[in-house]
Amino acid sequence: MAASKQLRINDPHTIGLGHKLVLETIRRQNLIDCIINYVARHRNIWNFRPEIRAFLRLYTYRVKFAGIDSYEKAARIAGLARSIIGWRRLLDVEEFLGSLLSLNLKELYIDRSDSEKTSLRMFQPHWFVKYCFRLLGRHQAIQYFKSTLSNPPTYVRINTLKLSEKESLEKLSQEGFLLERVEGLKYTYKVINRQQPLIRTSSFKKGLFYIQDKASCLAAQIASPERDMTVLDLCSAPGAKTTYLAQQMENQGTIIAVDYSKRRMKIWKNAISRMGVDNTRPLIGDACNPLPLRKTKVDLVVLDPPCTSTGAFSRMPSAKWRLSKRSVKRMAGVQWKMLTNCADHLEEGGSLVYSTCSVTVEENEMLIERFLRLKPEFILVETQPRIGFPGLRGLTYCQRLYPHTHECNGFFVAKLAKID
Repeated sequence: MAASKQLRINDPHTIGLGHKLVLETIRRQNLIDCIINYVARHRNIWNFRPEIRAFLRLYTYRVKFAGIDSYEKAARIAGLARSIIGWRRLLDVEEFLGSLLSLNLKELYIDRSDSEKTSLRMFQPHWFVKYCFRLLGRHQAIQYFKSTLSNPPTYVRINTLKLSEKESLEKLSQEGFLLERVEGLKYTYKVINRQQPLIRTSSFKKGLFYIQDKASCLAAQIASPERDMTVLDLCSAPGAKTTYLAQQMENQGTIIAVDYSKRRMKIWKNAISRMGVDNTRPLIGDACNPLPLRKTKVDLVVLDPPCTSTGAFSRMPSAKWRLSKRSVKRMAGVQWKMLTNCADHLEEGGSLVYSTCSVTVEENEMLIERFLRLKPEFILVETQPRIGFPGLRGLTYCQRLYPHTHECNGFFVAKLAKID
């Protein structure tokens, strides 16, 4: 958006094409950087100024992956860059723009290991390739990586707080949307076809539906809150979980919604208002520390903590280049603090639902195993409905979902009960 404002571009179609160009470039960043480093020889992509680095990546994507196959077309791209960045600044890289166009990519794979080649061909961090080979096996890992090269389907959850499911579906059909019910989940539909962006529809503005991945819908249904419950919803912004919990509670009972960020809670409040939710109590607080709830006890805790988002690389490709093996351990430490803090607020007989959009065992099964050892008053219970695979490490009551098999974000969900 900042670039479009700087260049005074207002046409939505042009902005959309620009967004796709940047997204697909970021998705392939490791191979693109490898190409640039190979051609530049003794220079590294990170040695260039930010604007030159951005141009080189976008140029390389265009000439190697987007069908630009002639020097004339490549020259036009370079000419456009000169008019935006300035010809003097581009002098430093002009010499190898032609080589970027003509390079045979097979040269890059010579003398590399299988995991290194897979990393480049599947556009994944090398450490993550080796991790997934161990976790899933090579064949399933390759299928998983392939699925991240395009976005999973879009899903919507019909909001029965505003209208009946039937009435909302009729209105969406009138607005040109073709939806397909997701088997096993309530109110959840896959968007098959649409004539306009979802957020521009009258139905969206009126709060008749929420754009929500089906894995997230599954977690909220597993929580299964009842009308008169008091629910603690941690890391609640931007509001997907809160609004679905409220829908299941028919706007009865109380949801204490906690998030650390005032900015995120403004987004949450907008979602709450749009969806017609009025049984919530917002609270700014860091769930890594004791919550300002004194001795408050609740019937249900729902925790969807920050995670490495390894299951959402298709939607957020930039995330994979910010992570390392140490990132997983650091994030698991944050999740552990949140999990142990919120457990203290659960009544006996209550339930705790834990979920992440990560596929790592450190953030999921290993964390649950550790928690059960520390808190013998908790037991793992069956997660219903079941649309995913059983959890790993023998935690079969948990569920795992993967983009290549379930057409959604990679996801993990567990349900724990505090026994009397």
